Amino acid sequence: MNNVSQQFNEEYTPVKALLIYQSAEQESDNYERKPTEIYVESYDISKQGNPINAHPLSLNEMYALSELLQSSQEIQNNYLQCKGMIPPTLIHVRSQNNGYAVWHTPPQETDLFFSDSLGIASGKTKIPAILWKATKERLQVFALKGKAKPSADTPLYYAPLFNLSQDGSVCMGTVNVNIDRQTCLEQFMAQWQNYFFNSYFTHTLGNHRHCKGNLIQLWQEQVGAGRDFPQAELIKNGKTLKDIIR
Repeated sequence: MNNVSQQFNEEYTPVKALLIYQSAEQESDNYERKPTEIYVESYDISKQGNPINAHPLSLNEMYALSELLQSSQEIQNNYLQCKGMIPPTLIHVRSQNNGYAVWHTPPQETDLFFSDSLGIASGKTKIPAILWKATKERLQVFALKGKAKPSADTPLYYAPLFNLSQDGSVCMGTVNVNIDRQTCLEQFMAQWQNYFFNSYFTHTLGNHRHCKGNLIQLWQEQVGAGRDFPQAELIKNGKTLKDIIR
């Protein structure tokens, strides 16, 4: 245990105060919770100990605060830090506290689970290449054509799956998403894929078309058939990869 008696004998002078404002959570049209918005106001402290000069937290102050916090071993974290070699499927990562990762998976065969109400048998099926973007709380998925790793100008397609809104956001329903500050990059990617593929698809979201044909009929014919996913069914969503990582 560290001897902290000396610290109590040192004089500390207040120099800065932060006031954090948080917006009330709201539901979007598809009944998903919108991300909570945060506003931080910074105050200087006068010689008399009073807060003065209120202003929005500046970038320089933000960087200084981040360095101060990260210098403490007690709160350093592994969030989105790579434990080994960089995964070959990784495209982009931003590892701040509310950072995100973007990666892709090639066409593959996997188990998909559908609720009884859809009339689709659960089972092994082949799916197209997928582009993933995720934070600790939110997952977006898009479809890709072909097998190659996407480039900045690669067009994105609506993922021909259920539980997806028009912007690719996944409604996770009752899935207990548990990703914390100690989740490294490899775990982060694997956990999100596990959450996605091991939950039940139940319904469509939004008014956009998920594929060129009938989505339910597509998967009724695809599950258990052993054939490659028919990429002609994919519909462009008007975005490219660089739009997702901006």
